[in-house]
Amino acid sequence: MELVTPESVGLDSRQLNRVGEHLRRAYIDPGKIPGSITLVARAGRVCYLDIAGQRDLARGEPMTEDTVFRIYSMTKPVTSLALMTLFERGLFALDDPVHRFIPEFRNLQVRKAGSFPLFETVPCQRPMTVRDLLTHTSGLTYDFLRESNIDYAYRKLQVGNPAPGYTLKSMIDQLAQLPLEFSPGERWNYSLATDVCGYLVEVISGRPLPDYLEEVIFQPLGMRDTTFNVRPEQLPRFASCYERNLKKELVMNDDGQDSRFSGREFFSGGGGLLSTAGDYYRFCQMLLNGGTLDGQRIIGSRTLDFMTRNHLPGDVDLSQFAIGSFSETAYEGVGFGLGFATKLDPVANGYPGSAGSFFWGGLASTLFWVDPEEDLTVLFLTQLMPSSTFNFRGQLESMVYAALE
Repeated sequence: MELVTPESVGLDSRQLNRVGEHLRRAYIDPGKIPGSITLVARAGRVCYLDIAGQRDLARGEPMTEDTVFRIYSMTKPVTSLALMTLFERGLFALDDPVHRFIPEFRNLQVRKAGSFPLFETVPCQRPMTVRDLLTHTSGLTYDFLRESNIDYAYRKLQVGNPAPGYTLKSMIDQLAQLPLEFSPGERWNYSLATDVCGYLVEVISGRPLPDYLEEVIFQPLGMRDTTFNVRPEQLPRFASCYERNLKKELVMNDDGQDSRFSGREFFSGGGGLLSTAGDYYRFCQMLLNGGTLDGQRIIGSRTLDFMTRNHLPGDVDLSQFAIGSFSETAYEGVGFGLGFATKLDPVANGYPGSAGSFFWGGLASTLFWVDPEEDLTVLFLTQLMPSSTFNFRGQLESMVYAALE
């Protein structure tokens, strides 16, 4: 990856170097994370690339620029963008009912009382729309949230957890039989909604999700290492993923050389992709450029601008509209668009990123943000679950923006 000096794009190198120093001192050397890659780019040029620690602790494999990571929910912006390329072709409207494309969702119900398998339900106040899926206002949930009788049912039935033979259609059939947390549009809740968006891509395009992503996004952008299943030639570069035990020691969550990200038939549009720093940076730079990179137009600039605006009712932030306590963002001063969180008020948020910047992260503590006002993109990759363990986003924001001249 070609680097320019930070000063050539208006950043202070001494301040940027504090990023790597901080990560080593606070996280890598004490054994809190195995290793990391931090990338900062401005004006379309990478000006900072810090590669530290290891991708596999037991084998002593160093972190390298071409390390393959599980990006988990950083898959969501990719899938959302793919779905909106079909919107640009006039194949659906945001307020179309989802059951137009997924008939199994025609008679969805909302839980009123009871627990699995004996729910008392009432009809939805209105049908679930495609906009509800893109904005996480659909009434769906996630099994790992552990906050309701509905997410308990997801765990009991293993909804969205791939097993041999499990596909996106398997997930749809399960969701169709379970009630929603709330009537669509009433609240915001982090959920499997983007996995349903991935299924919509398949239904509307007539193509398997991996094929559509490859044709419309990955191949045009040169994202050669981004895939749902680790390929044999990628195995030597595939990082292992870790979590902390009760003693605050790193323990293996998924072995890079014997990974569950292999041979899967469930292509999770919400959390299934693997990628590298180089690949995902190209995706981010395309977003910063308004939907184009190296002469390849992926999505229209007006469509992308529309996606990254706040779509929550009344332009409120998540603190006023979300239920539940987990997502890949703080709620204060942050809105949500079509597949992206967007910063509404830096003061309320408590960190100095520009209003209008947009972002998301992944379960293994990966994150990115794009700041059109500063012509800036930042990418951070590591492999520690869950992402709520440390506040990497806030720390990186405070350090990176301090480097701006």
